[in-house]
Amino acid sequence: MAKRKTDAGDEANAPNFEDALAGLESIVEAMEHEQLPLEDLVAYYEKGSALLDRCESILQSARGRIELITLRNKNEVDADSKTGATPEFTPLSGAPEDSDDDHDDIRLF
Repeated sequence: MAKRKTDAGDEANAPNFEDALAGLESIVEAMEHEQLPLEDLVAYYEKGSALLDRCESILQSARGRIELITLRNKNEVDADSKTGATPEFTPLSGAPEDSDDDHDDIRLF
């Protein structure tokens, strides 16, 4: 049980996505451009691997939350269509009519 407390404490002290990504980028930069001894390279690799795991964990959590929101919204729209209620919003389906502005699209994944 003590391990769970440690994990919870580690989670609270863990970097957010942006900090973890910045740390990972600086490690990669150092490993690519500096002449480091093997021991330092291994230490950087180990730290980078932990930061990569943190980033992937945060992204997986965000992906799951987005899927839940999407499912909840779809279920609400489906329920409203069955009861005859008008939904408060209309989800976008397909590409926008003006496809010349593809560079303005926002993509999460």
